Amino acid sequence: MNISMILEMAASSGERSAVTYGGRSLTGPELHDRARAAASRFREYPAVLYLGTNHLAYPVALFGAALAGVPFVALNYRLGEAQLTALRDRHPGALELAPEDLNAFVDSTATPADADEVAPEWDGDAVAAIIYTSGTTSDPKPAVLRHRHLLAYVLNTMEFASAAETDATLVSVPPYHIAGLTNLLSNLYTGRRVVYLDAFDPGTWLDTVRREKVTHAMLVPTMLARIVTELGDAPADVPSLQSLAYGGSRTPRPVLEHALRAFPDTGFVNAYGLTETASSVAVLGPDDHRTAFASDDATVRDRLGSVGRPLPGIEIEIRTETGEPVNPGETGLVFVRGEQISGEYGGRSVLDEHGWFATRDLGHVDDDGYLFIEGRADDTIIRGGENIAPAEIEDVLLEHPGITEAAVVGVADAEWGQRIVAVLVGDADPDEITAWVKDRLRSSKTPDAVVFRDELPKTETGKLLRRTLLTELENTNA
Repeated sequence: MNISMILEMAASSGERSAVTYGGRSLTGPELHDRARAAASRFREYPAVLYLGTNHLAYPVALFGAALAGVPFVALNYRLGEAQLTALRDRHPGALELAPEDLNAFVDSTATPADADEVAPEWDGDAVAAIIYTSGTTSDPKPAVLRHRHLLAYVLNTMEFASAAETDATLVSVPPYHIAGLTNLLSNLYTGRRVVYLDAFDPGTWLDTVRREKVTHAMLVPTMLARIVTELGDAPADVPSLQSLAYGGSRTPRPVLEHALRAFPDTGFVNAYGLTETASSVAVLGPDDHRTAFASDDATVRDRLGSVGRPLPGIEIEIRTETGEPVNPGETGLVFVRGEQISGEYGGRSVLDEHGWFATRDLGHVDDDGYLFIEGRADDTIIRGGENIAPAEIEDVLLEHPGITEAAVVGVADAEWGQRIVAVLVGDADPDEITAWVKDRLRSSKTPDAVVFRDELPKTETGKLLRRTLLTELENTNA
């Protein structure tokens, strides 16, 4: 088993475009030939490091590495030189390439004489890719994804050649994100053309959807928020867009409801997964979104805050800190198990003896099997001995009309252990904000301090850098 089999299947499906960037496309056979040519060079190295944005060079490099039987590592091109050097040092002797370094392969119409000698390693346990986690609370960790993990995700959740010939998906998440990798694999497998955007801008994104007649797209919540802000009260006017997936971090309810109004004819999909799980393990599908958005039943409407139900082949269990399963509706730690789950860092597996992976997310499952993620276990605030989930307070804050973004953290306090600080983006009176929360939650969950900022610290893919924010607050005695 090797992910290059997906490319071979795409190459056998005809001459239609497989990937597009900057107005230029490669067909499945062209991409296959160029990856084989790249592999003839890559096999001399222990790994291939890709340092660049979305580009036609990305799939050439990824599949070239797979055909050469060496790991593919996409580095975060936004990191500083010291951070990049630290990551490079973990891969001595590796071949590092930027998109321009691959132009000879991308532009070539000739196949090297020794390309026929390229034979992929069909061991499913071989390492396909190493993706460094975003490091929102610690240094990035090298999540190892083997060929069998990635193929299990694609084969268990997608149907081969199921897309229409006119289908196209727009990928604007960076190549060092797990969604960048799995979007390429799953869309090639289904026969959907992949359109790359190298830098996200809401206006450019909307223009690209219209110009390329994009039918499917995936966004992180920050991108979705910027798009609906760009639209204002106007409809999106993107008649080709059939499906819009979002995920990677929590999506504020006001942003989601605004988007549902702006894209009334588009099916929304909330996808929950981690790098270590080789992409999504649960989804809230279009019908669930439509039903919840139209419902007057508070329980049903609250499912807009759910990440849906497990994908085929995935088991999800909620446990206490000591490992006992909890009842439906009770909050606990989220564990997942399935063929696609890696749970491995640099050769060290963190799966338990039964194959379960501890996500370190807090959540609960309702009586109908819908999973709700309540935040990271490490984010829990302990105030006066009471465990408080920041997400619960953040959701209430975001219901206030003057607040566009909210983060709640626990700052060390001599009396209470931790005190609750709300850091907000928007325009409102701090006393009004504390009263707003107190009216909707009990006093012990009311922020002890309210701070306004122009923006919150985040990763490039929109995840809140909560530890960075906490350090800044502690240094300013907020």
